Amino acid sequence: MDDDISLPADTLAILNEFLLERSKREAEEENQIANKTGKDAQFEEDWQLSQFWYSTETKHTLRDVVRKLLAERTEDSGDFSIALLSCPSLYKDIREIHDTVHIFEFDMRFEAYGTDFVHYDLNCVGSNPDYLKEHHEQYDLIVADPPFLSQECIAKTCEIVTRLQRNQKESKVIFCSGEVVEPWLTARLPVLKCSFRPEHERNLGNEFVSYANFNLDEYIENK
Repeated sequence: MDDDISLPADTLAILNEFLLERSKREAEEENQIANKTGKDAQFEEDWQLSQFWYSTETKHTLRDVVRKLLAERTEDSGDFSIALLSCPSLYKDIREIHDTVHIFEFDMRFEAYGTDFVHYDLNCVGSNPDYLKEHHEQYDLIVADPPFLSQECIAKTCEIVTRLQRNQKESKVIFCSGEVVEPWLTARLPVLKCSFRPEHERNLGNEFVSYANFNLDEYIENK
């Protein structure tokens, strides 16, 4: 019979510390969900869901773009509604400057954001034209960052974007994803690649870029 495998004392101490920290973090997240903490709720990335949070600079850059878009509105422009698709790390910064923001996420942890949270599942899109019907034609700005770099994922995300746009000629779209998706994306949405390159807290192996149906770079360069 093989001898029992034992870890060195220092390695075991590090492992126990890691497990304790993870347990505390999970308890904090559960508490935030139960109490609907709102925009101040913080969650760790779930790599199994292909979640990668934006860097602070990227979050602030996109927040400032939103601020400029809001400044262009006139009193008779009506409400300006924003949809964030699969980019929850943007939510807090955008929500701090505007009230009408919905975060569309598969991850139920983001129920902590209360009524701003919309649960959605990309697998429900193709087979049901009425999916998320209450949100159809409701949004003036949509920021999307699909979780996977696959043709199917891009196609379904584009379908949701099209349904959510209040006006397909006027509603603005910012699409952040890997450069590899460009042919699939541009075949489905009237967007062009921008110079702006979103960055993440952790370096990703894929070349990450942005696309938009308006001159996004102009809003970023003229700070």
